[in-house]
This record gives sequence, C-alpha cells and structure tokens, in this order.
Amino acid sequence: MITRAETVASGFVFPECPRWRDGALWFADCHDGKVIRLAPSGEVLESFDLPGKPAGIGFLPDGDMLIVSIGDLCIYRRDSAGALYRHADLSGLHRHHTNDMVVDHQGNAYVGEIGFNMATEQPRPTAMALVRPDGSVEETGRPILTPNGAVITPDGKTFIVAESLGRRLTAYDIGADGRLSNQRLFAQLEEMEIPDGICLDAEGCIWSTAPFTNSVLRVSPTEGVVERITFDDTRPYACILAGEDGRDLYICCAPDHDPAKTMPLRAGQMRRLRVAVPGAGLP
Repeated sequence: MITRAETVASGFVFPECPRWRDGALWFADCHDGKVIRLAPSGEVLESFDLPGKPAGIGFLPDGDMLIVSIGDLCIYRRDSAGALYRHADLSGLHRHHTNDMVVDHQGNAYVGEIGFNMATEQPRPTAMALVRPDGSVEETGRPILTPNGAVITPDGKTFIVAESLGRRLTAYDIGADGRLSNQRLFAQLEEMEIPDGICLDAEGCIWSTAPFTNSVLRVSPTEGVVERITFDDTRPYACILAGEDGRDLYICCAPDHDPAKTMPLRAGQMRRLRVAVPGAGLP
C-alpha cells in the first residue's frame, strides 16, 4: 500500500535527518543552519540556529537533544530550557563533514562522516564515532566507507548503516559495551542507487533514499529492492517512518545537494506518504 506523496511543508533550504518525537517531526535544515520542529499539519512549531550547521539528531534518556554540527565537528546538547552546550568533540576522530547519527536507549550515539574532502581527495575508509552519554568519544566499526544514515533494530542488537559511496547497506552486531563487530553486507544496491538517509520497518526492511535516481527504495536483506518510489521534480535525501501508527513515511526533499544552488532556491520540502508496514527500531 503506497499512496501518492503529499507536500507537508516547503520553503526550506536542505532538510535532512528527520526524527519523530512526541507527535512532531524534528529535522535539520543543514544549509540554513537551523533545527526545526514540524507539526503533522505542516506548521513550524519551533526553530533554532545551531553553530556549524546541523545534521544528525537524537535524544538522551533524560530527554535532552543531541545535534551533530557539520562544520564544528562536534555534538551539541540542548537541554529542556533550550540552552546549548558542547556534548562531545569529534575532531580527534573525524576529519571531514560529520553527518548523520543514531542514539540508542542508553544514550550512546553513533556518528558517521564522509571522511575525506570530496573536491580534492580520493574516497577512503573511516570509522563510526561512538559517543558515550558522558561525551567521551571512541572509534568503532572500522573500516567503513562514507557512513551516512543509520538505524538500530528493536532488540538493540543490530546496527545498520548506509555506506553511501559503497552503494550498500552494512550491518553490525552491537555488543553489550556498545561497540560494533561482525561487519557484514545487508544489501548491495545498483551503480547509481547511492543510499543516503534510511529507516527500518517492522518486517526488517530498510527504506533508503537514493537521491541520484530521484527515488526512495524499500530494501529487503534477502530480496533486494522490493518497492520503489520515484519523484520527477525533486531529490529525496532522508526519510523516517513516523506518525501515530508509524506508517507515515516522511521524506526530506531538495533539488540538489550544492548549497550554492539550494540557498537561493529555498525549494526544500517535507513530503509524506502512507505505507503498509510501520516503522521499527531507532531512530
């Protein structure tokens, strides 16, 4: 069951990293430097600026928000009063363009990065940053190529991440200590199906955006791509299964990834469609 996607809200620059919490959708407008909370009606309920431009979003067990800063190579923490603090410094591990993040129920944050300057350097592997609740940082999951969107299964035992330039989804076991091991292939995608943001459904399939084919893919670990949604007027960059029953697939869309193009256009949109299988796990 897939219905036609509707535009919930528009006028953003580059929406990314959506998260559902307490009946509303949080996301980062990366190129505009803002974190936004959106009602299902499309009303902007809250918006605040983040130094260094925001990316991945998550929540600690006490409810405080964690937000990745792309340019500052760090994670900021926002408390219930709206105050911002530096939670973790990633500069000792990450080299270039820290991006998406998933936070588990214990407050461990798993953060990816591009890992090289795409304009001047060849692709090279990196590691996930594992950030403990106290803000301490260690590496795990090495080697991994351009880790991007990530999910954790409902039992808390498996971590799945999009290796964008590897055109694959990769799984790990999560140990009792939070570290990742037993790296393995979840699914290999086609040449231009470069996975970006992902989410998990209750049947164990991954919904992945594939911006270079203007599509969102539902990927099975045994059958590969089993469903495909294609847009003819925009590119999808991230998605999440949300809503009261977890069957609203919210999709972050923009015409391009280049800030020189997205800033003057402000053509970023949040779209939504209904699917048959609800979301599961984290985020």
